[in-house]
Amino acid sequence: MAFYELRQYRVLPGKMDGWVEMMEQQIIPFQVSKGMVITGSFRGETDDSVYVWLRRFESEAQREQLYKDVYESEYWKTKIAPLVPEYLDRSAIVVTRIVPTPKSTVQ
Repeated sequence: MAFYELRQYRVLPGKMDGWVEMMEQQIIPFQVSKGMVITGSFRGETDDSVYVWLRRFESEAQREQLYKDVYESEYWKTKIAPLVPEYLDRSAIVVTRIVPTPKSTVQ
């Protein structure tokens, strides 16, 4: 059964616009090019430190392979990962695996 990752980040003060730009111009396109399915990207409506996004996986085996393809790539290690600490409080990252309920429209 497919499942989702709900990824919640705390963005550093004054960095939200830059983070959204990096996500939309670099991180999401790169991950999609490797096969990731990104189903949503959100910023807090009133709290400029809140950023949330969703990724969908068909199986645990697929998730493991996609993690390897993305996070072990030279591009990720040299071009993207070094920039992340400029934008995020990495100690506050929360990743929650969720599954759709039977009547959910996102099966």
